[in-house]
Amino acid sequence: MNTTTGASPEDLRNRLVDTIVNEDTSGVRDPRVDTAMRTVPRHAFLPDAPLEEAYANKSVTIKENPDVDALPLSCASQPDVVHFMLVQLAVREGDNVFEIGAGTGYNAALLKYLTGPSGHVTTCDIDPDVTAYARRMLDANGYGDVRVVTRDGALGAPESSPYDRVIVAVGMWDLPGTWWDQLAVGGRLVVPLRWRGLSRSVAFRREETRMRSDSVKMCGFLPVIGQDGERNDYIDDNRHVRLYWDQDQDIASEPLRDTLSRPKSVVWTDATVSPVESFDGVWLRLSATERATCRITVNPAAVEARLHRPASPALSPALVEGDSIAYLTLERTAENPDGEPRFRLGAVGYGPAGTDLAERICTQIHAWSPARTAEPVLTAYPADTPDSDLTDGAVIDRPSVRLVITY
Repeated sequence: MNTTTGASPEDLRNRLVDTIVNEDTSGVRDPRVDTAMRTVPRHAFLPDAPLEEAYANKSVTIKENPDVDALPLSCASQPDVVHFMLVQLAVREGDNVFEIGAGTGYNAALLKYLTGPSGHVTTCDIDPDVTAYARRMLDANGYGDVRVVTRDGALGAPESSPYDRVIVAVGMWDLPGTWWDQLAVGGRLVVPLRWRGLSRSVAFRREETRMRSDSVKMCGFLPVIGQDGERNDYIDDNRHVRLYWDQDQDIASEPLRDTLSRPKSVVWTDATVSPVESFDGVWLRLSATERATCRITVNPAAVEARLHRPASPALSPALVEGDSIAYLTLERTAENPDGEPRFRLGAVGYGPAGTDLAERICTQIHAWSPARTAEPVLTAYPADTPDSDLTDGAVIDRPSVRLVITY
């Protein structure tokens, strides 16, 4: 049972939403989403969590993975992520909404609040334990009219389609063709999409022959079960440095096995950031310009072993070609030592083409710096779309979709 904190659940909800709104720098607002999150009791969908945890801005695991080294099987998403994805979705009263990833049922309850008495919400999950939990929570909290189905979300739910809105609460590497068939023209799809080692919540608007994004935001979600297009492997014998890439890329770990032990080259730019300023846009620009873009993850032991520190050791962009690699890095500048620190951005390269790869990263740092909040446009086409019908940009082919990224 939830335990008391001295503050009422209503106060805690209001504080949480106030914090989310005050810390949101996107400038995109939907007062209806704020009201929904101030009204629907998140703690009631997490009865085993203390009130402080239920209204903290963090995800809550509801089903652990039996593999101790793997990610949980199901989570209640972090509230600020729930908030901005619902803003992206732009639900209207009376909409017919389909959700993939039932979780606790809380998000489906928010969707039902937003669609109103005349709207319809269907939520699904591949795990029967998850759907059973969501069903119990929805029924217990007055949302018995939300439909819960147990199935692979990639199949959709054609029996209740067409949908005005589709929202996905698991990380997707591909966009199944069934979603195209079940989403009405003019409808919206919000999905945590994974490509080139990064993950972004992309809001698409469905058009006749394509889907085009109008919002791309940083997010992280558990990957969907069954899509195996991502690859990863260690590239050092000590297993300190891991690389993540897509199956359509000409990348292999073996040629890189001793690359990081070779001399390195460091290339710096004049672009700087504060400790709290995002440089995420550099990665997005790389994915739109460099087919060799992937992700590097470095554990503390590698940094201590004198590997040049990636900009974010847990996940930084990298370029790989054959036996050469470069990745984004940063260092504190010597300016204003007593004021707010600044960090300049650059790249570190290893291998025969390391310097060239590092310079190519720096080219995209220079492109990003004058327009740091600019978002790319992602346009998705069915997999059989010919090149002549694609818009200009970097093309990434998946089994069900051709994705074009454009700045």
